[in-house]
Amino acid sequence: MTHKDLERYSRQVMLPEIGEAGQQRLREARVLVVGVGGLGSPIALYLAAAGVGCLGLIDDDTVSESNLQRQVLYTEDEIGKPKVHCAARRLKALNGDLQVDEYPLRMVKQIAPRIIRHYDIVVDGTDNFETRYLLSDETAQWGKPYVYGAIREFEGQVSVFNLSPGRTYRALFPEEESGTPSPKGVMGVLPGVVGCVEAAEVIKLITGCGTPLDGRLWTIDLLTLQSHTLSY
Repeated sequence: MTHKDLERYSRQVMLPEIGEAGQQRLREARVLVVGVGGLGSPIALYLAAAGVGCLGLIDDDTVSESNLQRQVLYTEDEIGKPKVHCAARRLKALNGDLQVDEYPLRMVKQIAPRIIRHYDIVVDGTDNFETRYLLSDETAQWGKPYVYGAIREFEGQVSVFNLSPGRTYRALFPEEESGTPSPKGVMGVLPGVVGCVEAAEVIKLITGCGTPLDGRLWTIDLLTLQSHTLSY
C-alpha cells in the first residue's frame, strides 16, 4: 500500500479485522452493482469510498425527478441522463483511483455470463423478480457470491447467497414470481439503510472480517426499528 492509501483509509486500516492486508484486498476487488437506483446509490458510494478498486455498474434507466427522493447519486441537473454515466462521474469524483465499468444496458440472459464472469462479487440493486432469478442462476453457475437486497415501503431485507452449497436466492424463494412488483411508496432513507448493509456485506466478504449473512436473512422495519435475522 502507498502512503496515500494508508492516509486515506486510515480509519479502516486501524481496524485489526481489516488492516493493511484487508485494504489491499479491497483495492484488488472487482464488484458488479446491478441497478444504480435507490439501493445501488449507497452501495456504489460506500464501496467506492471504502477503496474497492473496480466497480461495474449496469442499468439501462435514465434519471427522473421522482428518483431524487431516494437515489442520492444524482442531481436535478442530471434529469434525463443515463444513470450509469452520471453515477460513474460522481463515483470518480469521490475516488479518483476507482475504475468504473459502465454498462448502460438491462441485465438479460444473453449478456449476463459475459459480464458477471469478470467480477468477484455481484450486488443486487434491482427492483424486479426476473433479474433476481437470473442473477441467482448465473452467480451460482459461476460460483460468485451474490449479495441480495430488497425494499418495500418501510421494510427491507438482505442476504448473501452462494457461499454454501444450495444456499441460493432461488432456494430461498423457490416460487418464481414474474414482472416488476407493483409500484409502492418507499420511505426515502430505506434504500440507504438497506444498501449500506449490502455494502457492509461486500466489504466483509472481500476482507474476510465478520460473519456474512450466509444462510440468514436480515430484515428491518423502519416504522418500529424492529430488526430480525432469520436462518434458512
